[in-house]
Amino acid sequence: MRKLFLFLGLLGLNGLHAQQADSVWIKKIADEILSNGRAYENLRVLTKQVGARLAGSAGMVKAEQWGLKTMKESGAQQAWLQECMVPHWIRGGKDEMWSNTLVSGNDPKKPDARLVRKDYDIAALGNSVGSGPAGVSGEVMLVNSFDELEKRKDEVKGKIVFYNYKFNPTYVNTFLSYRDAGQYRGQGPSRAAKYGAKAVIVRSLSHAADNNPHTGATRYDSAFEKIPAVAIGLRDADLLSASVAKGKINISIKTNGQFLPDTIGHNVIGELKGSEFPDEIITVGGHLDSWDNCEGAHDDGAGCVQTIEIMRAFVASGYKPKRTIRFVLFANEENGLRGGNKYAEEAKAKNEKHILAMESDAGGFTPRSIGFSGTDEQYAKVLSWKSLIAPYGCTEINKGGGGADIGPLNRIFKTPTASLNPDTQRYFDIHHARSDVFEAVNKRELELGAVNMAAFIYLVDQYGL
Repeated sequence: MRKLFLFLGLLGLNGLHAQQADSVWIKKIADEILSNGRAYENLRVLTKQVGARLAGSAGMVKAEQWGLKTMKESGAQQAWLQECMVPHWIRGGKDEMWSNTLVSGNDPKKPDARLVRKDYDIAALGNSVGSGPAGVSGEVMLVNSFDELEKRKDEVKGKIVFYNYKFNPTYVNTFLSYRDAGQYRGQGPSRAAKYGAKAVIVRSLSHAADNNPHTGATRYDSAFEKIPAVAIGLRDADLLSASVAKGKINISIKTNGQFLPDTIGHNVIGELKGSEFPDEIITVGGHLDSWDNCEGAHDDGAGCVQTIEIMRAFVASGYKPKRTIRFVLFANEENGLRGGNKYAEEAKAKNEKHILAMESDAGGFTPRSIGFSGTDEQYAKVLSWKSLIAPYGCTEINKGGGGADIGPLNRIFKTPTASLNPDTQRYFDIHHARSDVFEAVNKRELELGAVNMAAFIYLVDQYGL
C-alpha cells in the first residue's frame, strides 16, 4: 500500500512539473507574439498592398505569392504551393438598383410632374448571374419568410421578390443569426425562380447600423432558371419595405456577374517537421481568398496572419515541435471550397495521419473560447488544458469546433477539429461588406487570437489526442 501511495504521489508530482513546464513554454510563446509580433504588419501588407483576392482574380495570384514569401520569411522549414482548380466568378461592373417616382411640381399653377430616380445601395450576390445590358425591371413583392413565399406563390410570376428576413437580434452568438438568415441568400434565388420571379433582393445578413450591402455566395438549383440576385443595405431595405407598404413600387436592377472558365489557384503551405512523430500532422490555417468588394481584413486576413504568426513565434522562441505542424492558407473558401477539398484529397492519396485541424475564420476580435469536435475522451483531455489557456483570453473550451476548410479532413479521416472563437458582436457588421478593412482590426485583439491558438497547438503537439 505504501508503494502505491508513493507511486501516485510521484505521478502527481510529475504531472505538476509537466504543467509548470507547459505554462513556461506557453508564456514564452505568448510573450514573443505580444512583444515582437508581425501579424498586424503582415495584415497591413495583405490588405493594403494586395487587397481583394477573390478566387481566379489577379488579387488571388498576388496573395498567393505574398503568402509563400511570408511563410519562408517567418521560418518555415518547407513552404510550397498546392495547386487546385478554382472557380472564376467576376462582378463585371457596377451593380445598380433604382426606382423612379412621379413627383408633382410645387407650383399649383404649373401642374407639371417629373420622374425622380432613387438609387439603392446593393451588391450582387457571389456566383449570381447578371441581368444583361438592359437590366431587369418589375414590381417588388416583399416576403418576410419562405413560408410567406409559399403561401403567395401564385403572385410571384413576373415580380422581383424581396426577402426582408431580418437578422435575429436575440441571439447573443451572432453566428446563430447568420445561420438562420443565411438560407435566404443561399436558397432564395432558386426558390423564387421556381414560381417565375424575375430577380431577387435579399436583406443583408447583418444587424449593422450602416447601409453597406453584404455580399456572399448563393447556390442555384439547376432545376430552375438562374435569375439575378442582389443584397441590399439595411437602411435601404427598411426604406424599400416602407415604400412597398404604401403601395405598388417598381424597380430596375442591373448587374453584370458571370463565370469565366475555372483557373489555377493554390493553397499556400508552410511546415515545421516533427522531431519525434513526424508522420503525425497537425494542421492550422485560415482562408486566403476574400470577396471582391472589400479588403477581407477580418474575413479571413486575420486568420491567415494569425496562422503565420504561430509558426513565426514557435521558431523565434526556439520551440521544436514533436509532431509535424502545417500552416495552411486555403484557397477559395468563399465560393467553392476547392482549397479545403484539395488539401484533404491529397492527404488521403498520400495516406497521411492527421491528428488535429484548427481554423481561425471568425474575425480578429477578442478571443473568448476554443471550440473542439472529437470523441468524449478527447474532449475531456483538451478540457483539462483550460487553466493553461484561460489566462490569455479563451476561458472556455466548448464542444463543437471546426470550419469550412478543415471540414473535409474530418469527413475523410474523422480528424478532430478545433476553432478559435472570438467575440462575435461586431463580426457581421463588416462581414462581406466594403467596411471589412484593415482599420477595422485591433492589433492587440489580433495578437491575442494568435496566442490562444498557439497555446492550444502547443498542447496538442506535446500530448497528442
